[in-house]
Amino acid sequence: MKNAPLYTRKAPISSSAAVTSIPLQFGRKSRLPNGENASRTLPEHFPHMAIRSELGGIRTELMSLDFRRSVCTGIRSEFRGIRSELKSLAVVNNLEDAHEQIDTAISTALKESKPVYISISCNLPAIPHPTFSREPVPFSLNPKVSNQRGLEAAVEATLTILSKAVKPVMVGGPKIRVAKAKSAFVELAGTSGYPVAVMPSAKGLVPENLPHFIGTYWGAVSTAFCAEIVESADAYIFAGPIFNDYSSAGYSLLLKKEKAIIVEPDRVIVANGPAFGCVYMKDFLQALAKRIKKNTTAYENYRRIFVPHGQPLESAPKEPLRVNILFKHIQNLLSGNTAVIAETGDSWFNCQKLKLPEGCGYEFQMQYGSIGWSVGATLGYAQAATDKRVIACIGDGSFQVTAQDVSTMIRCGQNTIIFLINNGGYTIEVEIHDGPYNVIKNWNYTGLVDAIHNNEGNCWTAKVTCEEELKDAIETATGPKHDCLCFIEVIVHKDDTSKELLEWGSRVSAANSRLPNPQ
Repeated sequence: MKNAPLYTRKAPISSSAAVTSIPLQFGRKSRLPNGENASRTLPEHFPHMAIRSELGGIRTELMSLDFRRSVCTGIRSEFRGIRSELKSLAVVNNLEDAHEQIDTAISTALKESKPVYISISCNLPAIPHPTFSREPVPFSLNPKVSNQRGLEAAVEATLTILSKAVKPVMVGGPKIRVAKAKSAFVELAGTSGYPVAVMPSAKGLVPENLPHFIGTYWGAVSTAFCAEIVESADAYIFAGPIFNDYSSAGYSLLLKKEKAIIVEPDRVIVANGPAFGCVYMKDFLQALAKRIKKNTTAYENYRRIFVPHGQPLESAPKEPLRVNILFKHIQNLLSGNTAVIAETGDSWFNCQKLKLPEGCGYEFQMQYGSIGWSVGATLGYAQAATDKRVIACIGDGSFQVTAQDVSTMIRCGQNTIIFLINNGGYTIEVEIHDGPYNVIKNWNYTGLVDAIHNNEGNCWTAKVTCEEELKDAIETATGPKHDCLCFIEVIVHKDDTSKELLEWGSRVSAANSRLPNPQ
């Protein structure tokens, strides 16, 4: 074919990149499919391509007409509004440079691990053009290479600190993923002998069967005995951390910067002093692993104070279901063939306490505290990871924001298990700032999903109020309904929350209530 239309262009998109098609309406703020502002929910460090599709891009000839000036001004303002959040913005309103603009945006997303936005005028995609008839050039990324002298200096400075430390520790953060440094982090953990913890949003990135794994470090709501070991250490390596109000439990972490080695994806900061740029995390961790001296003192201290976790109290026959009983049964569902999606809210804390078998996936988002994100995330994860059965733990308030994504789950034939935890309100918000706005209209959730199902596709629903009903529902979901989307509504008391949420909510509430600094 001499000429090919734009929509036939085959972009060399990496499996690690996400693509969102956004048919936006003219003059509205950019919103992702889950209803959130694009500038709020695009991940900070992830190659994400938001593509404004045929329905959304304004026609080329209308861009300059006076009678649509207000619309066009709104569109341009919209681009300006999200520009600061993006690494590249491509507005395709002619075919002459469309090829170059699209390839540049995609390349930028993959190279920088940052979001880009491509808007294509709605009257262009089906028009043939010679540039889109060529075979695509194979895409390759040059590997990022650390500055060798900077790398050596960073390792030397780090070893100087660690050689003086008696009980150092390691903590993994969420940026390990974008730095592609998971294996390097595990290698260093093995050679150092240090206790290994993860920040809450890094759960699932580090194997929990590592010999010296001690759990989640989250300040006052950490895994038992984890915070005591981390905060009493005389040196700590933080690989890819994000310290914000949520991950620091209201900025209440008892850490000292002069004891910390902060390893970012592209730089290393040693003891709140020298910063070594152009040093990539993977290279640094591998180089440090070759020279570090083994020190198991902190882990031996952990072993001395550790007391195994208890079990929740047994339920009486037909006793109203408790959340800790629910998660006891969810724990038994986990294997290397499953993945857990933890919604914003009390599921943050309950899912953190799950012990992940080797190979079990886990996704947890707390950078923005965006409620409802997990419904769309469950849809996307299940569609991509066809070798795993997704188990999603979602609160009723969050589900009301993005419930419509269940329709696509059914249409795509997914076999996810969704536990809809119905406690009648925004429980996490109650603990941060209570008020009548945290009480929501109750829905017939199973009835809603049945209506969406409409006898088309495979979907099964159940409503449970006690442990006996929960056991039956799980047995059905893992047995005769294994190939169905299984939606299990779990009725629990409105005040049935984890102790971690109570503690965390109090600290975040206190941080939010601080008086402003004098200007």
